[in-house]
Amino acid sequence: QVQLVESGGGLVQAGGSLRLSCAASGRTFMFSEYTMGWFRQDPGKEREFVAAIAKKITSTYYQDSVKGRFTISRDNAKNTVYLQMNSLKPEDTAVYYCARSQSVFLKVRRDDYDYWGQGTQVTVSS
Repeated sequence: QVQLVESGGGLVQAGGSLRLSCAASGRTFMFSEYTMGWFRQDPGKEREFVAAIAKKITSTYYQDSVKGRFTISRDNAKNTVYLQMNSLKPEDTAVYYCARSQSVFLKVRRDDYDYWGQGTQVTVSS
């Protein structure tokens, strides 16, 4: 069914930037119809919401700690969602996951998402 593959993670210094990509595929997956989200998780911690983008690309929502630094976007023609991360901080270090929600509305809860990628590691050094 739905497959999500993240890429773009890596090791950067504080203040640097990364752009994560999440490529979606699936014969029955109408990418443009569903909300997509980014979450992150450090070992031993709960997975936390980062950002989401709805069917309407101008409808977005961010966790307070990343507002003004991160930008979520999507290219429906490419079935891809992005997370542009600027002014990175060490506390941004985590495995970042993209996910698909069955909803067409913005969602922030983990349980609202049904398909997940395998994650991409982002490490920010001080």
